[in-house]
Amino acid sequence: MLQIGTALNLNTPPVETAAAALQQHLDVLRRKAAIAPDYAARRDNLNRLEALLRDHADSLAEAISRDFGHRSRHETQLLELFPSLEGIKHTRSHLKRWMAPQRGFASLWFMPARIELRPQPLGVVGIIVPWNYPLLLAVAPLASALAAGNRVMLKMSEFTPATGELLARLMATTFPEGDVVVINGGPETGRAFAGLPFDHLLFTGSTAVGRDVMKRAAENLVPVTLELGGKSPAIVADDFPIDLAAERILFGKCLNAGQTCIAPDYVLLPRGKEEAFVDAARHYVATHYPDLGADYSAIVNARHRLRLREWLDEAKAAGANIRTLSDANADDTKVVPTAVLNAPASTRVMQDEIFGPILPIIGYSTLDEAIRHVNDRPRPLALYVFSHDERSAEKVLRSTVSGGVSVNETLMHISQEALPFGGVGPSGMGHYHGKFGFDTFSKLKPVFRQSRFNGLKLFHPPYGKRFETLVRLLSR
Repeated sequence: MLQIGTALNLNTPPVETAAAALQQHLDVLRRKAAIAPDYAARRDNLNRLEALLRDHADSLAEAISRDFGHRSRHETQLLELFPSLEGIKHTRSHLKRWMAPQRGFASLWFMPARIELRPQPLGVVGIIVPWNYPLLLAVAPLASALAAGNRVMLKMSEFTPATGELLARLMATTFPEGDVVVINGGPETGRAFAGLPFDHLLFTGSTAVGRDVMKRAAENLVPVTLELGGKSPAIVADDFPIDLAAERILFGKCLNAGQTCIAPDYVLLPRGKEEAFVDAARHYVATHYPDLGADYSAIVNARHRLRLREWLDEAKAAGANIRTLSDANADDTKVVPTAVLNAPASTRVMQDEIFGPILPIIGYSTLDEAIRHVNDRPRPLALYVFSHDERSAEKVLRSTVSGGVSVNETLMHISQEALPFGGVGPSGMGHYHGKFGFDTFSKLKPVFRQSRFNGLKLFHPPYGKRFETLVRLLSR
């Protein structure tokens, strides 16, 4: 038997071997999951998770920076630690109310019977964590799953081994045995993890990998929440100041060097304003990342750096106008923020989610044309519209479908615990955060409570005139 209190690291086993080892962990967690934790135990788990983050904030930021080659400690505080702590506090403050049964009376013909919806844990939840925000995207769903009373297995990304190993040690010493297990390992371990018979599986990552995860989960009829990605557009209306639009879009694009699932992937703006936008974007980068140094993140590994540079070379060879947004000499681990104008639709920067500091700019003649451009493509995880004209903003909101929206800003909708986070179509299915996460990881069990005295016996056989009369009354 593998000891639950320790980390499991399966780097290169075949899927079958990894699955057998993982199944042992799942079996132990499932035995403990047979007893649903009460409010005090769930609150205690949230307190433990909060203490882990506060006590080890510096170590976690250092581990993430090592995994990336460099990421600012302040950026990790802003993008991972702060929202994780806020999510835990929000969940803890509302937990007792969320756990309370929702009671009511049965419908008229069944009075005075009573009904209720009783939230109960699903059992054991699996969470597959991506590399781009390895702390936030582990802690946020973990907090929701623990609040709902589940036991949890986390699979960390092989691209962030330092963070994964540190979290494994910290979780093992923070939680009671059998509550939380952290798994580290390579792709084969990940495939085996996705094929385990969890009670629910949450995956955050690419659409392509999400398809494979869903197939593996389907073999055991495991329900899934898929947080994927896609090309999230930013539409700048004609009335909105270009300088302000560039500032807010580049803020969302440069954080974590664009390695964010809801980063603005491309910009649609009125034709003729492209150069003004590029100038404003260069000013933003020069002001906020003057030397692309300590505050600017590296790209997570050589494979992704090569991918981004090859995509730029392809766009340039196809006739695109490539405009670097900084004159600084970035080190080899980083990719300079770059605008791409007039890229052919067939190029990768126009076809695939970029996941880096490259920003295609597309001119449009009318707002309807910009909306058609968005609607002609797969539904995005996020959409950003910039307009001080309420009618224009409302037109975009009404005419497009996306996982979430920020108006006159980027990224900020994900930070609202009262809003669900999730995609639609190719950008994902299901959602979590706050009450929505609690509900995702709970079964709302319907309960019918019969009263001591009731009229149901009037409908028992043998059937006759009395039954027919009652049915006629019910059918009116």
